[in-house]
Amino acid sequence: IIRVQSPDGVKRITATKRETAATFLKKVAKEFGFQNNGFSVYINRNKTGEITASSSKSLHLLKIKHGDLLFLFPSSLAGPSSEMETSSSLRLKGFGAPNVVEDEIDQYLSKQDGKIYRSRDPQLCRHGPLGKCVHCVPLEPFDEDYLNHLEPPVKHMSFHAYIRKLTGGADKGKFVALENISCKIKSGCEGHLPWPNGICTKCQPSAITLNRQKYRHVDNIMFENHTVADRFLDFWRKTGNQHFGYLYGRYTEHKDIPLGIRAEVAAIYEPPQIGTQNSLELLEDPKAEVVDEIAAKLGLRKVGWIFTDLVSEDTRKGTVRYSRNKDTYFLSSEECITAGDFQNKHPNACRLSPDGHFGSKFVTAVATGGPDNQVHFEGYQVSNQCMALVRDECLLPCKDAPELGYAKESSSEQYVPDVFYKDIDKFGNEITQLARPLPVEYLIIDDFHSLATYLSQNTSSVFLDTISDFHLLLFLVTNEVMPLQDSISLLLEAVRTRNEELAQTWKKSEQWATIEQLCSTVGVQLPGLHEYGAVGGSAHAATSAMWACQHCTFMNQPGTGHCEMCSLPRT
Repeated sequence: IIRVQSPDGVKRITATKRETAATFLKKVAKEFGFQNNGFSVYINRNKTGEITASSSKSLHLLKIKHGDLLFLFPSSLAGPSSEMETSSSLRLKGFGAPNVVEDEIDQYLSKQDGKIYRSRDPQLCRHGPLGKCVHCVPLEPFDEDYLNHLEPPVKHMSFHAYIRKLTGGADKGKFVALENISCKIKSGCEGHLPWPNGICTKCQPSAITLNRQKYRHVDNIMFENHTVADRFLDFWRKTGNQHFGYLYGRYTEHKDIPLGIRAEVAAIYEPPQIGTQNSLELLEDPKAEVVDEIAAKLGLRKVGWIFTDLVSEDTRKGTVRYSRNKDTYFLSSEECITAGDFQNKHPNACRLSPDGHFGSKFVTAVATGGPDNQVHFEGYQVSNQCMALVRDECLLPCKDAPELGYAKESSSEQYVPDVFYKDIDKFGNEITQLARPLPVEYLIIDDFHSLATYLSQNTSSVFLDTISDFHLLLFLVTNEVMPLQDSISLLLEAVRTRNEELAQTWKKSEQWATIEQLCSTVGVQLPGLHEYGAVGGSAHAATSAMWACQHCTFMNQPGTGHCEMCSLPRT
């Protein structure tokens, strides 16, 4: 047996003394998955004593004996390169990760130092101002003791801090691969009949023991302003029914946590839905693609979802019931499954995963009652294990106990691996129990009349501030009377860059003048309409003199008593 060491690890090759070097190299190529000319094997680590593919020299003549260690180097890495580039290339090659374009925030954080710098302690440090000791040396971003002593304590390190922990050893993360969990039988096993008539250890998925996830992909959720949240809550205030919406925003750096990520919410889009006091049903949304397109032009993306769970307790005091806590549940099993489905639909691009994605940055926000019986917003994500169970249809909600989920049992149509979780019994011992049922805490990581009315109620004299509303922009694009999808790009760019000059250029267009005319036909007077007019002050004079027919909405010239189009009287 000859040992061959490569950048991907050591493998053992079975050979005989009389075997030729060419035959031996073919075995090496087959074992490591290289082409015959894609690598070189050396006797010494410093790339001396290369073994050539000779058919006349045996291993005995080359003085290679049982137990010897040879060294393999891929040909693509024969040239000089930096240690960082070499280890990165080997990692991608060894685990087959595709060329993945990560999110901008991930690219930015991967280039940051991330260490936690501490100042010199005047009581404990006994060195000069330029020295360092154990009391002031910089800490790693994954230092659990530091995170536990923050105010409030941080239970989950950031995802990039977790990556630094994996890649911070002596091998610099050369062998790191973030594998996605699979609960399905591996296809292509030909040694037996397909399930349910046969299964083997090669194709059978491993049992899953649920553990508390040590990291989270998003560390903080922030609304850009309180108006975004207040307008979302208005539906519940007026109807008493629960409501649902998608969060649109961007991912930025969260500086309160080392290498943390924050989801900044700029808008909430409320898709078609049926809401009652205790349920929500989502309907098919024909505008979904248009919404995503508008958001992309504004520099926004879908970062999460939000729903209300509010029950009024005292209408006179304006208080709500405090129902989600440690004694009940934070997210129900059905909500965990929904969150897992959303996260599976919005995977997180990751270069360290062979699949090109790992986990998700899609967040879940809940508007519910807090300990003070006021409306509070809470943010959550479900773990990667929960995502896998939901994706492979292994998890079910419990009807009578919202705080419990249930792992399906295997059937003739589907094989489901055993799912376990660890708990503490009454004697204080750690025990493993079958997840039927399981506590879900193991899965959580922590029209034109309206337009005219909106414009009439807006008090801002700056056109850009008035038009910078996600729902208003969506209405301008999707309304059936005069959709502006083909002519609104300039306005979207003005809103994205906060450029008042671009907004002023667009408001002088014919499209805004037409919108203005349509608003005036519904009987809502816009104060200071000339401020938003396309042709200055003359627009107000013209529209105030003309009148709209109540029957056909045709704009008639001043001084006429009958409509020129339908001949019906003005009043």
